[in-house]
Amino acid sequence: MAKLIFITGGVRSGKSRFAEKRAASIKNGPLYYLASGQPSDDEMQKRIARHQHDRASANVPWETVECATDIGSVTPSLNENAVVLLDCVTTLLSNELFRKESWRDEAFQQQTKQKIQNDIEKLNERSEALIIVSNELGYEPLNGLVDVYARQLGELHQWIVSKADEAYLVENGVPQLMKGEGV
Repeated sequence: MAKLIFITGGVRSGKSRFAEKRAASIKNGPLYYLASGQPSDDEMQKRIARHQHDRASANVPWETVECATDIGSVTPSLNENAVVLLDCVTTLLSNELFRKESWRDEAFQQQTKQKIQNDIEKLNERSEALIIVSNELGYEPLNGLVDVYARQLGELHQWIVSKADEAYLVENGVPQLMKGEGV
């Protein structure tokens, strides 16, 4: 089983940049960047372009795989010594949970969470290291949709951290080790 690293923090906290550096520091084989973002509006288009620019200007060769859903489907194409960076679970959950109107159904919510967990396990079994990025959510007034999403994301985070060798919280560009030995 690969090394599993979880990195979380607020929006624009430096999570992705730290995750990319962490991946490069353990690079044994090819670096894969699984990008779950979809260019659905101007803001996301700019964020995607910024992330692509950051990777292109790095001194490490990234193989980017755009994968908004079904991340487990890329597993067969990965080299077994690959370092895989999944950015990000927040967007992946949104893509999986809200692609159908079934998001209100508790059984569908559980199936979606289980599917993501299974896909993460597949990636983790196939790679040398799996680095997972996600966002911490603010404390907003909850409505039905936000409550379902926040609950599912929180449960996914707890599950990932329980499996992780390392877990980091990034604030203001500073990673804080929350679990494991770190670098």
